[in-house]
Amino acid sequence: MIVLYGSNPGFGLPEVSPYVTKTEVQFKMAGIAYRKVPAAPNQSPKGQVPFIDDGGDIIADSTFIRVHIERKFGIDLDDGLTPLQRAQAWAFERMLENQFGWAMSHARWIIPENFEKGPSHFFDAAPPETREQMRADVRARVADYLRATGVGRHTPEEILMLADRSLRALSELLGDKPFLFGDRPVGVDAAAFALLAAAMTPFFTSPLQERACAYPNLVAYVDRIMRLYYPEHTWDVASGAHVEEVG
Repeated sequence: MIVLYGSNPGFGLPEVSPYVTKTEVQFKMAGIAYRKVPAAPNQSPKGQVPFIDDGGDIIADSTFIRVHIERKFGIDLDDGLTPLQRAQAWAFERMLENQFGWAMSHARWIIPENFEKGPSHFFDAAPPETREQMRADVRARVADYLRATGVGRHTPEEILMLADRSLRALSELLGDKPFLFGDRPVGVDAAAFALLAAAMTPFFTSPLQERACAYPNLVAYVDRIMRLYYPEHTWDVASGAHVEEVG
Protein backbone atom coordinates (compact mmCIF):
# COMPACT_ATOMS: atom_id res chain seq x y z
CA MET A 1 0.00 0.00 0.00
CA ILE A 2 1.23 3.48 -0.84
CA VAL A 3 2.25 5.60 2.13
CA LEU A 4 1.28 9.25 1.73
CA TYR A 5 3.37 11.55 3.88
CA GLY A 6 1.64 14.78 4.76
CA SER A 7 0.52 16.92 7.63
CA ASN A 8 -2.44 16.65 10.01
CA PRO A 9 -5.96 18.03 10.28
CA GLY A 10 -5.97 21.62 11.48
CA PHE A 11 -6.95 25.22 10.79
CA GLY A 12 -10.53 24.04 10.32
CA LEU A 13 -9.42 21.77 7.47
CA PRO A 14 -9.11 17.99 7.11
CA GLU A 15 -5.47 18.56 6.16
CA VAL A 16 -3.28 21.59 6.91
CA SER A 17 -1.36 21.52 3.62
CA PRO A 18 -3.38 22.25 0.47
CA TYR A 19 -0.83 20.35 -1.60
CA VAL A 20 -1.25 17.24 0.52
CA THR A 21 -5.01 17.74 0.22
CA LYS A 22 -4.68 17.87 -3.56
CA THR A 23 -2.82 14.55 -3.64
CA GLU A 24 -5.15 12.90 -1.15
CA VAL A 25 -8.22 13.94 -3.15
CA GLN A 26 -6.62 12.63 -6.35
CA PHE A 27 -5.98 9.30 -4.62
CA LYS A 28 -9.64 9.25 -3.60
CA MET A 29 -10.73 10.14 -7.14
CA ALA A 30 -8.66 7.27 -8.52
CA GLY A 31 -9.76 4.78 -5.86
CA ILE A 32 -6.16 4.12 -4.81
CA ALA A 33 -5.59 2.58 -1.40
CA TYR A 34 -3.11 4.50 0.73
CA ARG A 35 -2.00 5.01 4.30
CA LYS A 36 -1.41 8.54 5.49
CA VAL A 37 1.47 9.33 7.85
CA PRO A 38 2.43 12.74 9.27
CA ALA A 39 5.88 13.92 8.22
CA ALA A 40 8.05 17.02 8.50
CA PRO A 41 9.03 18.76 5.26
CA ASN A 42 12.72 18.08 5.91
CA GLN A 43 12.01 14.35 5.67
CA SER A 44 11.13 14.76 2.00
CA PRO A 45 13.75 14.57 -0.75
CA LYS A 46 12.46 17.93 -2.00
CA GLY A 47 12.01 19.51 1.42
CA GLN A 48 8.23 19.68 1.20
CA VAL A 49 5.10 17.62 1.66
CA PRO A 50 3.50 15.65 0.16
CA PHE A 51 5.75 12.79 -0.75
CA ILE A 52 4.95 9.11 -1.07
CA ASP A 53 6.62 5.76 -0.56
CA ASP A 54 5.36 3.29 -3.13
CA GLY A 55 7.13 0.04 -2.35
CA GLY A 56 10.44 1.81 -1.85
CA ASP A 57 9.98 4.31 -4.68
CA ILE A 58 9.99 7.77 -3.07
CA ILE A 59 8.23 10.43 -5.10
CA ALA A 60 7.92 14.02 -3.94
CA ASP A 61 5.73 16.91 -5.11
CA SER A 62 2.01 16.60 -5.79
CA THR A 63 2.39 17.02 -9.56
CA PHE A 64 4.94 14.22 -9.88
CA ILE A 65 2.95 12.00 -7.52
CA ARG A 66 0.01 12.35 -9.91
CA VAL A 67 2.25 11.46 -12.87
CA HIS A 68 3.45 8.37 -10.98
CA ILE A 69 0.02 7.02 -10.08
CA GLU A 70 -1.41 7.67 -13.54
CA ARG A 71 1.44 5.76 -15.15
CA LYS A 72 1.53 2.91 -12.65
CA PHE A 73 -2.20 2.28 -12.44
CA GLY A 74 -3.18 3.25 -15.98
CA ILE A 75 -5.32 6.08 -14.69
CA ASP A 76 -6.19 9.30 -16.48
CA LEU A 77 -7.66 11.79 -14.03
CA ASP A 78 -8.57 14.00 -17.00
CA ASP A 79 -10.33 11.24 -18.91
CA GLY A 80 -13.05 12.67 -21.13
CA LEU A 81 -11.49 16.11 -21.51
CA THR A 82 -10.72 17.46 -24.96
CA PRO A 83 -7.18 18.61 -25.79
CA LEU A 84 -8.35 22.21 -25.30
CA GLN A 85 -9.86 21.41 -21.91
CA ARG A 86 -6.68 19.62 -20.85
CA ALA A 87 -4.71 22.74 -21.76
CA GLN A 88 -7.15 24.90 -19.82
CA ALA A 89 -6.95 22.58 -16.81
CA TRP A 90 -3.15 22.81 -16.78
CA ALA A 91 -3.23 26.60 -17.11
CA PHE A 92 -5.69 26.97 -14.25
CA GLU A 93 -3.71 24.60 -12.03
CA ARG A 94 -0.55 26.64 -12.62
CA MET A 95 -2.46 29.86 -11.91
CA LEU A 96 -3.74 28.45 -8.64
CA GLU A 97 -0.50 26.92 -7.39
CA ASN A 98 2.00 29.47 -8.71
CA GLN A 99 0.08 32.65 -7.93
CA PHE A 100 -3.04 32.17 -5.83
CA GLY A 101 -1.31 29.71 -3.49
CA TRP A 102 1.27 32.33 -2.54
CA ALA A 103 -1.48 34.80 -1.70
CA MET A 104 -2.93 32.15 0.60
CA SER A 105 0.51 31.67 2.19
CA HIS A 106 0.76 35.42 2.72
CA ALA A 107 -2.56 35.40 4.59
CA ARG A 108 -1.45 32.51 6.82
CA TRP A 109 2.15 33.41 7.52
CA ILE A 110 2.56 37.16 7.16
CA ILE A 111 -0.59 38.52 8.80
CA PRO A 112 0.59 38.48 12.45
CA GLU A 113 -2.69 37.38 14.04
CA ASN A 114 -3.04 34.45 11.65
CA PHE A 115 0.55 33.36 12.13
CA GLU A 116 0.21 33.43 15.91
CA LYS A 117 -2.91 31.26 16.02
CA GLY A 118 -1.88 29.02 13.15
CA PRO A 119 1.60 28.22 11.83
CA SER A 120 3.40 29.35 14.99
CA HIS A 121 2.01 26.26 16.73
CA PHE A 122 4.04 24.02 14.43
CA PHE A 123 6.89 24.73 16.85
CA ASP A 124 5.13 24.17 20.15
CA ALA A 125 7.16 21.01 20.79
CA ALA A 126 10.49 22.75 20.22
CA PRO A 127 12.72 23.44 23.24
CA PRO A 128 11.53 26.62 25.00
CA GLU A 129 14.92 28.30 24.66
CA THR A 130 14.85 28.02 20.84
CA ARG A 131 11.12 28.05 20.08
CA GLU A 132 10.65 31.75 19.39
CA GLN A 133 13.78 31.96 17.27
CA MET A 134 12.63 29.01 15.19
CA ARG A 135 9.28 30.69 14.65
CA ALA A 136 10.94 33.93 13.60
CA ASP A 137 13.38 32.14 11.30
CA VAL A 138 10.76 30.13 9.43
CA ARG A 139 8.47 33.14 9.08
CA ALA A 140 11.38 35.09 7.61
CA ARG A 141 12.05 32.24 5.17
CA VAL A 142 8.43 32.28 4.03
CA ALA A 143 8.68 36.05 3.52
CA ASP A 144 11.82 35.46 1.44
CA TYR A 145 10.02 32.82 -0.66
CA LEU A 146 7.13 35.23 -1.22
CA ARG A 147 9.51 37.94 -2.33
CA ALA A 148 11.32 35.54 -4.65
CA THR A 149 8.05 34.64 -6.38
CA GLY A 150 7.25 38.32 -6.80
CA VAL A 151 4.13 38.20 -4.65
CA GLY A 152 5.94 39.47 -1.58
CA ARG A 153 7.07 42.59 -3.45
CA HIS A 154 3.49 43.87 -3.61
CA THR A 155 1.37 45.69 -1.07
CA PRO A 156 -1.38 43.70 0.69
CA GLU A 157 -3.93 45.48 -1.47
CA GLU A 158 -2.10 44.51 -4.64
CA ILE A 159 -1.78 40.89 -3.49
CA LEU A 160 -5.53 40.80 -2.90
CA MET A 161 -6.20 42.32 -6.33
CA LEU A 162 -4.13 39.63 -8.04
CA ALA A 163 -5.73 36.85 -6.00
CA ASP A 164 -9.19 38.19 -6.79
CA ARG A 165 -8.45 38.04 -10.52
CA SER A 166 -7.69 34.33 -10.08
CA LEU A 167 -10.86 33.85 -8.05
CA ARG A 168 -12.95 35.60 -10.67
CA ALA A 169 -11.37 33.55 -13.47
CA LEU A 170 -12.06 30.33 -11.57
CA SER A 171 -15.63 31.42 -10.85
CA GLU A 172 -16.19 32.15 -14.54
CA LEU A 173 -14.80 28.76 -15.55
CA LEU A 174 -16.99 26.97 -13.02
CA GLY A 175 -20.18 28.85 -13.80
CA ASP A 176 -23.15 26.77 -12.69
CA LYS A 177 -21.48 23.40 -13.30
CA PRO A 178 -20.91 20.99 -10.40
CA PHE A 179 -17.20 20.75 -11.23
CA LEU A 180 -14.81 22.79 -13.34
CA PHE A 181 -15.30 20.81 -16.53
CA GLY A 182 -18.72 19.27 -16.08
CA ASP A 183 -20.57 16.71 -14.03
CA ARG A 184 -17.59 14.86 -12.60
CA PRO A 185 -14.34 16.03 -11.01
CA VAL A 186 -11.03 15.83 -12.85
CA GLY A 187 -7.46 16.33 -11.70
CA VAL A 188 -7.53 20.12 -11.49
CA ASP A 189 -10.60 20.01 -9.26
CA ALA A 190 -8.41 18.53 -6.52
CA ALA A 191 -6.01 21.48 -6.71
CA ALA A 192 -8.78 24.08 -6.93
CA PHE A 193 -10.67 22.57 -3.99
CA ALA A 194 -7.56 22.33 -1.83
CA LEU A 195 -6.45 25.91 -2.35
CA LEU A 196 -9.93 27.41 -2.15
CA ALA A 197 -10.67 25.58 1.09
CA ALA A 198 -7.34 26.76 2.50
CA ALA A 199 -8.28 30.34 1.64
CA MET A 200 -11.90 30.07 2.82
CA THR A 201 -11.48 28.38 6.18
CA PRO A 202 -13.01 30.58 8.89
CA PHE A 203 -10.09 29.69 11.17
CA PHE A 204 -8.12 32.53 9.58
CA THR A 205 -9.36 36.09 9.12
CA SER A 206 -8.08 38.02 6.13
CA PRO A 207 -9.25 40.08 3.17
CA LEU A 208 -8.48 37.02 1.02
CA GLN A 209 -10.81 34.84 3.10
CA GLU A 210 -13.59 37.40 2.77
CA ARG A 211 -13.03 37.76 -0.95
CA ALA A 212 -12.98 34.03 -1.64
CA CYS A 213 -16.21 33.57 0.30
CA ALA A 214 -17.86 36.33 -1.74
CA TYR A 215 -18.17 34.01 -4.77
CA PRO A 216 -21.29 31.90 -4.13
CA ASN A 217 -20.50 29.31 -6.78
CA LEU A 218 -16.97 28.79 -5.40
CA VAL A 219 -18.32 28.40 -1.86
CA ALA A 220 -20.86 25.83 -3.08
CA TYR A 221 -18.12 24.09 -5.08
CA VAL A 222 -15.89 23.67 -2.02
CA ASP A 223 -18.86 22.48 0.03
CA ARG A 224 -19.70 19.92 -2.66
CA ILE A 225 -16.20 18.47 -2.86
CA MET A 226 -15.78 18.49 0.92
CA ARG A 227 -18.94 16.40 1.28
CA LEU A 228 -17.80 14.06 -1.49
CA TYR A 229 -14.28 13.31 -0.26
CA TYR A 230 -14.29 14.31 3.43
CA PRO A 231 -17.85 13.54 4.55
CA GLU A 232 -16.69 13.08 8.14
CA HIS A 233 -15.25 16.61 8.34
CA THR A 234 -17.39 19.42 9.75
CA TRP A 235 -17.29 22.29 7.30
CA ASP A 236 -19.51 25.36 7.36
CA VAL A 237 -17.60 28.20 5.79
CA ALA A 238 -20.75 30.13 4.95
CA SER A 239 -21.43 30.83 8.63
CA GLY A 240 -18.17 32.76 8.82
CA ALA A 241 -18.65 34.75 5.64
CA HIS A 242 -20.54 38.00 6.13
CA VAL A 243 -19.53 39.79 2.95
CA GLU A 244 -21.19 41.11 -0.17
CA GLU A 245 -21.52 38.44 -2.81
CA VAL A 246 -19.77 38.75 -6.14
CA GLY A 247 -21.65 37.69 -9.21
